Amino acid sequence: MAKLNRSTMLDTASFSLAEAFLASQGLDLGNHEYTVFPGFCDVHVHFREPGFSYKGTVYNGSRAAARGGYTAVCTMPNLNPVPDSVEHLREQLEIIGRDAVIPVYPYAAITVGESGEALADMDGLAPLAVAFSDDGRGVQSDEMMAMAMEKAKALGKMIVAHCEVNSLLHGGYIHEGAYAKEHGHRGISSASEWRQIERDLALAKQIGCAYHVCHISTKESVALIRAAKKAGVNVTCETAPHYLTMDENDLREEGRFKMNPPLRAKEDREALLAGILDGTIDMIATDHAPHAADEKARGLEKSPFGIVGLETALPVLYTYLVKPGILSIERLVELLVHAPRRRFGIKADVGFSLWRLDEEFTVDPAEFLSLGKATPFAGHRLVGVNYLTVVDGQIVYKK
Repeated sequence: MAKLNRSTMLDTASFSLAEAFLASQGLDLGNHEYTVFPGFCDVHVHFREPGFSYKGTVYNGSRAAARGGYTAVCTMPNLNPVPDSVEHLREQLEIIGRDAVIPVYPYAAITVGESGEALADMDGLAPLAVAFSDDGRGVQSDEMMAMAMEKAKALGKMIVAHCEVNSLLHGGYIHEGAYAKEHGHRGISSASEWRQIERDLALAKQIGCAYHVCHISTKESVALIRAAKKAGVNVTCETAPHYLTMDENDLREEGRFKMNPPLRAKEDREALLAGILDGTIDMIATDHAPHAADEKARGLEKSPFGIVGLETALPVLYTYLVKPGILSIERLVELLVHAPRRRFGIKADVGFSLWRLDEEFTVDPAEFLSLGKATPFAGHRLVGVNYLTVVDGQIVYKK
């Protein structure tokens, strides 16, 4: 019979639930010691349906999430059709209801077609969506973002922003730093991210809207959000495992290293870690973004932005941050479980996962349940293997 590890037991309810479930099911997980984690929650994933099922599906994406120990995810709205109306969002909800193996909470778009030209039907969408986002695109107009924040505040919903000033991109596709200069690549400036965060924080302070910043990657972004929190702005933010554990020095001439925002400089990664430790950064999300293999085989310049991350998040963070003593396991659980659920109003579910934190493995994308396989962690030797994920008394993943 499996032994549940009480020494690193992090959640009494999840631990008791796991004990009772294993006893009732008679599961043979071998004579090993397992750590019980409450179900992780990722507020930033792309499942590509409707519209781009050749890249990924709700079924495969939710299975990948379950394998990673996730029991709740929020899906971004850059789909076809964009969920900018009740009719369009219901199309996505129908797929979720039919195919998802874990709870999936969709975003609705801020603007029609994510074009930034006119507000989406926020009144109609509010009861169906977890929050509003134009992820993949920054809202360029100050006036449009102010209108969106006013409407979201009135509806009791949150604005979740991908922050990017288009006029500062200059055709870049990796960080504007040493690697780009040495290898002849066009760079994405840090200012393209933090300038829009700066604008939005001023608007959020003025309007009083609940505001969340997606996938921050720069030291300036951390500093701005830290100051805004001290000033009483209703703001939270996320970053991703790859920004905490990699920087431009890890880049290779392969599409699996291309994501938006890009891997930044070493000092940016260090600032993000400081933000994780002092509470400036509230949660970790994967920005799981699958693409077809041929799309990601076109190198840094011509591959689309996006990597997958649901199946490697806990092992990456445990191996590179917890084991070296940089981050406590209790803080990691706050970042992956409690903070995202609290901020996004996603109830604490009766789910858990069982991990062997003494087991090593080599990341092999061919083994992923995700349709997309592009990961910068391919070939990395990591620690932490999930053997079981349970949601509402149902096994959604078993190794």
